[in-house]
Amino acid sequence: MTENAHPLPSDLLAVAKRLLHRPADCHKYDFGRVLVIGGSRSMAGAPALAGMAALRGGAGLVEVGVPQSVAATVAGFDPALIVHGLPEEAGGSFDASAVNALLALVQHADVVVCGPGMGRSPALLDLVLVLWRDFPRILLLDADGLNALAELPEDRLKLPAGPRILTPHVGEMRRLHAGTPAGRPEFEAAADAFARARHAVLVLKGYRSRITDGTRHDLNASGSPGLATAGTGDVLSGLIGAIAAQGIAVYEAARFGVWLHGVAGELACEALTAPGMTAGDVLDALPVAWKALDA
Repeated sequence: MTENAHPLPSDLLAVAKRLLHRPADCHKYDFGRVLVIGGSRSMAGAPALAGMAALRGGAGLVEVGVPQSVAATVAGFDPALIVHGLPEEAGGSFDASAVNALLALVQHADVVVCGPGMGRSPALLDLVLVLWRDFPRILLLDADGLNALAELPEDRLKLPAGPRILTPHVGEMRRLHAGTPAGRPEFEAAADAFARARHAVLVLKGYRSRITDGTRHDLNASGSPGLATAGTGDVLSGLIGAIAAQGIAVYEAARFGVWLHGVAGELACEALTAPGMTAGDVLDALPVAWKALDA
């Protein structure tokens, strides 16, 4: 661990121990199945980064559903990713005919990570609505998944069928809740209220990311300026999804995932400098962050 790395909060030590120490007779289905839904012709990297982070986060099996034209690109990131290429519209995003295939894929998932690089269309609004209302296990919305949620009418978002995690940055939070005040304390209070109203765990990403379920909140201390680069949010969403898939409660999974992601960011920054690092470097630093925990 870096000299200035921030220690793991004491109440998360049991989470780290559980994830690190696996029984000798374990198999991949003991550690959960994550499905990443996302991608488009111009953003093939986003679902790939999320899928790779889910693998590096310890999920036993990771599937990625993407438009057909980017399937080979995503599969090329690692042969361990199971990639499904699905119908797409002329612009390179999912076609409406892909929605039923995606809904079939989610039936086998313990965690669905929806949104990285997905693009925006009416069909995707329908997908997010059905997932939000009806998927009985863990759903994490990021990026265009959050944008779709922001466009859905309030009266269509009934109590969700399972645990929900939202990972907005400040701009996405303002789209989710248009009346969010400008001041930091008021902004955080509004995020807490939104999480409570949506029955969700919300990760407000940024400097000292705030993790809240509307009644509890935590400010993350790890991280580096080098995380302010494209793709690091995709890595975070896949990492949190993997931790939750391994049976960690969603609030603790979000807290631990944000902390571990921040430590990987510190390690990458120390090795490469803030301007020299990319989201892929954060991904590569995750095993070192895990190893430091196990020391």
